[in-house]
Amino acid sequence: MPVHRSRLTRVSALSAAGAVLLALLTLPGTAAADGSSPTLPPRGSAHMGMGVVAHDGQGGLPTARSTQTEGVDVSSHQGNVAWPTLWNSGVRWAYAKATEGTYYTNPYHSQQYGGSYDVGMIRGAYHFGTPDTASGAAQADYFVDRGGAWSADGRTLPGVLDIEWNPYGDDCYGKSPSSMVSWIRDFLDQYRARTGRDAVIYTATSWWKQCTGNYSGFASTTPLWVARYASTVGELPAGWSTYTMWQYTSTGPTVGDHDRFNGTLDRLAAFAAG
Repeated sequence: MPVHRSRLTRVSALSAAGAVLLALLTLPGTAAADGSSPTLPPRGSAHMGMGVVAHDGQGGLPTARSTQTEGVDVSSHQGNVAWPTLWNSGVRWAYAKATEGTYYTNPYHSQQYGGSYDVGMIRGAYHFGTPDTASGAAQADYFVDRGGAWSADGRTLPGVLDIEWNPYGDDCYGKSPSSMVSWIRDFLDQYRARTGRDAVIYTATSWWKQCTGNYSGFASTTPLWVARYASTVGELPAGWSTYTMWQYTSTGPTVGDHDRFNGTLDRLAAFAAG
C-alpha cells in the first residue's frame, strides 16, 4: 500500500525536531529534559580553584603564622556574604569575582566588593579568563569597565587574572603554550595600560606547567597568587621565588575559599597602595 506524501512529511518533521532536541541537550551547560545535571557547567559559573581538588588533590591545613594575613575569595556561588562574621573571625582582605570572558558579570559583585570594604577589609576584584572566547586585551577592558579598576586609596587591591583549568572544555582552552603566554601577556599589558598597576596572576603550578610550558617571564613584574590545598604551598611556577597570596583551602568557615597574604596587615596595605 503506498505511503501518502503527507505522512512522509510528518515523519521527516518529527525526525528533524528530534535531531534539534538532541543537539540542544548536548550543548555545554544545557540541562537535560529530565532535570539532570549537564555534563559541563553553564558559562559564567567558573570561580577560583574550581579544578584544584580534581587535578592536585587536597591535603592538610597550614599552621597559623603571625607574619601572614587571612583573606577570602568569593563569587556568585556565595551570594550575599556575611562580611561582619568573616571580619570577626580574623579575615582582613577579600577578592570578589567581577567578570568572566566578555560575557558575564557577577550579579553579587556590588554586595561582595562593597560589603567587604564597609566592614574594614582591604578588597579587590578578579576576572576569570577564558582565552578561547576573546583576546586578552578585550577581556582586560571588560574587567576594568565592570568592577576591576584600581585606585590608590590604600583599600583597593590590584585586579587579578584567574587563569586555570578550563571548566567548559580543554584544560588549556585549545592553546599551545606559546599562544597561552601571548594571551596572558595581552591581558596584563592592557590592564597595566588602563590602571597603572600590574595585575596579579592567580594560578596553580601544575596548570602553569601544562599550559604555559612553565613560562618564567612574568615573575619579575607580576605578583603571584598560587592555589594549593595543602599544609605547605609546595613548588611555585617557574620564575617566582615567593608568592604574594596563597589559596590554601576550599573548605574554610563561613566562606570556603580561604587565602593568606604573605605578609602582615601593614604590608598588605602597602601592596594595595602600590
